Amino acid sequence: MRMLTVGGNGSDAMTLRRTRVKRALRVERLGQTAASVCWICSLFFYGISSIGDWLQLCAASAWLLANIAASTARKAE
Repeated sequence: MRMLTVGGNGSDAMTLRRTRVKRALRVERLGQTAASVCWICSLFFYGISSIGDWLQLCAASAWLLANIAASTARKAE
């Protein structure tokens, strides 16, 4: 069993960072992130004037946060 220390192993941290960046830059993830950001921007461009608009903003924001969380989460070893 490996334990993390304050000093830590620099190569393990770099590997984890590279894995996260690689996962975040996948075409599927970039496409979903771009779509959610465009959806959010369109709501502000056309205006938020009804409850339905607020619900769309919540949905688009949740989608964006889910994409960010999925790309930064560490996979089980």
